[in-house]
Amino acid sequence: MPPGDLAVIIPAKNEADRIAATVHAAGKLTGADIIVVVDDGSTDDTAALAASAGARVVRHPRNRGKAAAMETGAEAVRLIETDRLSAAGPAEAGAAGPRHLLFLDADLADSATEAGLLADPVRAGTADMTIAVFTTRVRLGGFGVVTATAGAGIARATGWRPAQPLNGQRCLTRAALTAALPLAAGWGAETGMTIDLLRRGMRVTEVEVPLSHRATGTDWRSQLHRLHQLADVCRALLVREPAVARLRRRRSRRPAGPANGRA
Repeated sequence: MPPGDLAVIIPAKNEADRIAATVHAAGKLTGADIIVVVDDGSTDDTAALAASAGARVVRHPRNRGKAAAMETGAEAVRLIETDRLSAAGPAEAGAAGPRHLLFLDADLADSATEAGLLADPVRAGTADMTIAVFTTRVRLGGFGVVTATAGAGIARATGWRPAQPLNGQRCLTRAALTAALPLAAGWGAETGMTIDLLRRGMRVTEVEVPLSHRATGTDWRSQLHRLHQLADVCRALLVREPAVARLRRRRSRRPAGPANGRA
């Protein structure tokens, strides 16, 4: 494929030990000429190390959550593309288009070199979004409650149950991301995105990839993290339940004014 058709977006918080390796590995992916790291309120050297590794870094002064970091990264890519087009000649500008967006976790380290497999179906036009299925599973310290909740909720809403519904390694077209905006808050982003795109008739497929990341532990901080994940996933599912979604649509179509008891 020609260069310059893929932008990598890496949300990160306190990932100083792995972010440089992840950025270096992502830079080796075919066509990945933009790498954006969104430092979501880190208190360590994540931002500086990502920049030294060659990434464009955007910083949130405070932690805003996974969904906000994904949206910030996508907007940063759009601005970079706009700047490059304004500086390009007519022929280059005419041949350019919006890049596919590859979201990667910050702790993939060297294994991120394998993430290009996620872009292949999107480039080929056979998928609007791909979701990674790790071929090497990392044993986690939890009981799989959050994953099971997300998977069952997606199946109930769409009729399709992904193998790894919470996997953050995803490649999608710019049009698909636009269709999914605004993303469900926090850790509900992936769950909401999957439901929203499938409901819009877009093609979502899973791709097996030999990626690996840090396992979540069993200490109290890890368990608290899982509780936050579960709460965000449940919120994303609740507003997408058919009855709730219909009510929200009716309210959004209801005209404002005295007829609704408002002056």
